Amino acid sequence: MESIIGILAEELNQSQTHVKNVVDLLDEGNTIPFIARYRKEMHGAMDDTALRLLSERLIYLRNLEARREEVRRAIAGQDKLTDALSAQIAAACTLAEVEDLYRPYKQKRRTRATMAREKGLEPLALALLGQDRALPEPAVLAEGYLDAEKGVATVEDALAGASDIIAETVSDSAELRRSLRALMMKGGVLRSAAAKEEDSVYSLYYAFEQPLPRVQGHQVLAVNRGEKEGWLKVSVAADRDAALAAVWRGTVKPGSRASDFVRAAAEDGYDRLLFPSLEREVRGVLTETASEGAIRNFALNLKPLLMQPPVKGRVTMGLDPGYRNGCKVAVVDGTGKVLDTAVVYPTQGDRRKDEAITVLAGLISRYGVAHIAIGNGTASRETEQMVSRMITHTPGVSYMIVNEAGASVYSASKLAAEEFPQFDVNLRSAVSIARRMQDPLAELV
Repeated sequence: MESIIGILAEELNQSQTHVKNVVDLLDEGNTIPFIARYRKEMHGAMDDTALRLLSERLIYLRNLEARREEVRRAIAGQDKLTDALSAQIAAACTLAEVEDLYRPYKQKRRTRATMAREKGLEPLALALLGQDRALPEPAVLAEGYLDAEKGVATVEDALAGASDIIAETVSDSAELRRSLRALMMKGGVLRSAAAKEEDSVYSLYYAFEQPLPRVQGHQVLAVNRGEKEGWLKVSVAADRDAALAAVWRGTVKPGSRASDFVRAAAEDGYDRLLFPSLEREVRGVLTETASEGAIRNFALNLKPLLMQPPVKGRVTMGLDPGYRNGCKVAVVDGTGKVLDTAVVYPTQGDRRKDEAITVLAGLISRYGVAHIAIGNGTASRETEQMVSRMITHTPGVSYMIVNEAGASVYSASKLAAEEFPQFDVNLRSAVSIARRMQDPLAELV
């Protein structure tokens, strides 16, 4: 725990005392808003943003420490935990690094390498991977591992099994995975292509490619949706030559008779195992980052909507504009209670518009309407023009355009049906629009 406190203090540039106080408060079940408002003397100058970041990092670091311990126990259970490996696990700063270190010791499904080990070919693979200059040619060395009963009838069988073991060993190298992951994130390209020769909402992404450092979150989420719905084929392209150079640099020892064999096995390991695995990891990171960004943007856009000053205590008229089904009208009192409803058709010719103005003016006069809330959806502009014309003859009445996002969904919900069983679905949305003007926070949350 002390190391976590120290890490958080350094990352947030705060004193360890303040960080520990916040951690204790969170562990006691206190919320971020409570700590920010009522425990300032315990956390110093941290605002709600810093407190929220601290909370998120605390959860991550605790998960990281728990995973480190799980990995240590799992490897120790196999009697393979060395001091050096334990130190590497302790020094791992991310969950990805811990998983890279654990990868060679995980219980795997039956792979080609697993079956080769069962045939007794691991010593041959390790000897070839060692690339001692005194080694004979791989084919000569492989002759000592022939065993027809185990399915190793020929030299080719022995070398194929050894190659599979080397390929998996290369793929499981934590250091290699770390460097290639960084290489892919820096120089990789996200690509998508059409999976069907048909037009769709994903046409923009039928021949799409963007370098990973410049790809936008909405683009990642869009290609993910297109792939899930079967419209797109998505991949991450990387510089294969640069990646193979890094693989060979860490694997191949020039001057050995086994060098060419190891080079080919390592190339197979990259193409068949390492690259597909890293591609999945990188796409996972892109998706997680894009999702977090989308949530932040949503919160940013929602905040001014929710924090809009309420217009309470006044009779309000809500208008849900529309063409074919007309403009739905609801009048609510200062507490949000529905006083009256109507449907008018201001977009269907001058005569219907005049009729609509007459109906609305009558409602305004009868109930003393002070404010009119107009939904910003279909036919909003035409409805606003009508209202603007009408209130020139109705002193003391003002109007405002209101965001109607979600109003139609709410109107058909179980909650709306329970609150307004006597009203048609369309009229319920007009009530919601009126209430959004009166108190956006109460209506939307």
